[in-house]
Amino acid sequence: MTNATQAVLPPNGFPPVVNVLLNVAHGIDHMFLLIFATAVSSIAVEFGFSNWTDLMPYSVGAFALFGLGALPAGRLGDLWGRRSMMIIFFIGIGAASLLTALTQNAWQLAAGLTLIGVFAAIYHPVGIPMLVQNVPNPGAVIGLNGLVGNLGIALAAVLTGLLVKWLGWRAAFAIPGAVTIAFGIVFAMKCPLETHAPAKGKGAKAAVQLSPAMLARAFAVMTGAAATSSMLFNFTTNGNSQLMTERFRGLIEDPATLGMLLGLIYALASLAQLVVGNLIDRMPLKRLQWWVSILQVPFLIIAAHTQHWAMFAALLAVMIFVFGAVPFTDAMIVRYVDDRLRSRIAGMRLTVAFGISSAAVWMLGPTVKTIGFAWALWIMAGIATLKAVIVLWLPDEPVVVKNVV
Repeated sequence: MTNATQAVLPPNGFPPVVNVLLNVAHGIDHMFLLIFATAVSSIAVEFGFSNWTDLMPYSVGAFALFGLGALPAGRLGDLWGRRSMMIIFFIGIGAASLLTALTQNAWQLAAGLTLIGVFAAIYHPVGIPMLVQNVPNPGAVIGLNGLVGNLGIALAAVLTGLLVKWLGWRAAFAIPGAVTIAFGIVFAMKCPLETHAPAKGKGAKAAVQLSPAMLARAFAVMTGAAATSSMLFNFTTNGNSQLMTERFRGLIEDPATLGMLLGLIYALASLAQLVVGNLIDRMPLKRLQWWVSILQVPFLIIAAHTQHWAMFAALLAVMIFVFGAVPFTDAMIVRYVDDRLRSRIAGMRLTVAFGISSAAVWMLGPTVKTIGFAWALWIMAGIATLKAVIVLWLPDEPVVVKNVV
């Protein structure tokens, strides 16, 4: 299926308003997935749960479908069209959030969160390949995109904390949902129609040409690295709110204040993606990714055994490297895969990686309840070490990489 031509895509990317909305969509994607994690204590009280850890497993469907849905979303993005899929993303995730605000019990909530996950699955295999079409500096573009995505995480912590305090947890889903639907309408009006689906065009070539054997090896590494990275990402972003609550007990107990402190951590840590994104355009991925992976380990161990402001500093360092690792997977796809295949390859990789990492969300509540945050952070340090080992298997490439996308 192809769309009639209404506007021609300029050679250096989309119109500015479309680029802005594609970046904002990344922030929206992560924000909606983490509203529940910030509001879970309030929801647990209303739904009659004695502890937030008992309600946390009900969100696993969102993260499972976030991974499993990436495969069909990526396929549709390449074969049908990325513009159409992004319109579905905006409208769908906004409507799902409005429905979640209306739920009356834990199982209805689980269904609403799972529906959010279905639409959230669209963004990564569709929005990011769409954003890097015809750009000369994909690393920097991915870095900026990652920054905005993680600012969405910060916004989830701050905005949800404030809305829960002043209007209740339902408003924390309903208000962003309505705003996102409005963004979808603007996107549909401003984004040029595609002349053809990506799979039906020649598309941009991969920046680094690999043999079939090396390409298979690179795909295996990017999937393993993405799975371990996503486990760390999910475990921290879903658990940090409750970690802050526990470690600041007796010093700061206001949820809105804790939400603002956590939002500050996320906002500052997000800046790491700008640095990493620019470095990706200038040096081999393997060495850079290894250092960003291994440096997570000592700070996770420090965070396991500190309280109050010392823990705040350690957690900030952890999130700098957790967020700093985010651009690598998308950068690997741009570097090794032709544009006509990128959404499908991204979808396959995300389905495996996010499907595995969704276990981190399911395990979070029971794990913390059983062994506490200190041991949970040690487990994360072990996962970070495993990721560093996986990255060593990435194929070597020239020191200077030519950006041909």
